[in-house]
Amino acid sequence: MEVYIPSFRYEESELERGYTVFKIEVLMSGRKHFVEKRYSEFHALHKKLKKFIRTPEIPSKHVRNWVPKVLEQRRQGLELYLQTVILENEELPKIFLDFLNIRHVPTLPKAESCGSFDETESEESSKLSHQPVLLFLRDPYVLPKAKDDFPNVVIEGILHGIFYPHLLPR
Repeated sequence: MEVYIPSFRYEESELERGYTVFKIEVLMSGRKHFVEKRYSEFHALHKKLKKFIRTPEIPSKHVRNWVPKVLEQRRQGLELYLQTVILENEELPKIFLDFLNIRHVPTLPKAESCGSFDETESEESSKLSHQPVLLFLRDPYVLPKAKDDFPNVVIEGILHGIFYPHLLPR
């Protein structure tokens, strides 16, 4: 899992004072999604995480929200915070995963999933986690007969390959 905070923006609100929203980019299992969080949400996460794991320092709560240089430092600090939580914890708490809107976590431990291609993999870790699926919209055995005299070579070939792979084709 990789986490970055590429940008932030200032949000105006009629109900309260304006605030900064940080855009979090989450890369996991080849998929990317974005989550937007305010600093107060980071701070609340930090308070909850401290009960379960050893947490890194979080950037200061009291800064001048309107100074771009200060906001950029806060963005970098929050990005480092998220990355450090991921690096220093073998198993990530559900609170952290919920914060990043992650619902499914791969079952492989972090150490195995981050290995290089040059390393020899164990037979267990190289197995597929899913089975290939072949889908027919209708049962091919009950398809209506074609009006022409030619057989449906594609369906016959697929059925032959699935059910009779050891037999030679006609």
